[in-house]
Amino acid sequence: MRASALSFPPLSSAIPVEALIGWMLLLTFKHIIADFVLQTAWMAHGKDQKHGWALPLLVHCLVHLAVALPLILIVAPKFWFVAFIDFVIHITIDRAKGFVSANFGVDLAHPWFWTLIGVDQALHHLTGFGLSIFMAAN
Repeated sequence: MRASALSFPPLSSAIPVEALIGWMLLLTFKHIIADFVLQTAWMAHGKDQKHGWALPLLVHCLVHLAVALPLILIVAPKFWFVAFIDFVIHITIDRAKGFVSANFGVDLAHPWFWTLIGVDQALHHLTGFGLSIFMAAN
C-alpha cells in the first residue's frame, strides 16, 4: 500500500477567482494606506500604551474605516457594511496587540517585538482574505 502525499482538497469553483483577487487587492491596498501611509507616530505608539490607548486606537481604526468605506462603495455599494466589520475586527486585533505590548513590555528591544508585529499583520491579512471570500461569493 502506497502512502498518499499530503495535499490540499480541490478548490471550489463556487467563488469567482477574479472577484476574490480583486477584493484581496483592494483590501490590501486599503491596509497599506491606512496602516502605514496614514498612521502617525501618535497612533502607532499611543495605541500600545498601558494607559491612554483608546483615543489613538480609535482614530487609527477610524482611518481604516474612512479608507475602506469609499473604496467599497465605489466597487460594490451593497457591501458597505463590510467596512464596519473590518473596523471592529481591526480594533480588536490592534487592542490585543497593544495589551500584550503594554503588559509584557514588548518594545523594539524585546525578542517578541517582530513576532508580535508579524502575528498582527497576518491576522489583518487573514481578515482581508475572509472578507474578500465573503464579497467574492456574494
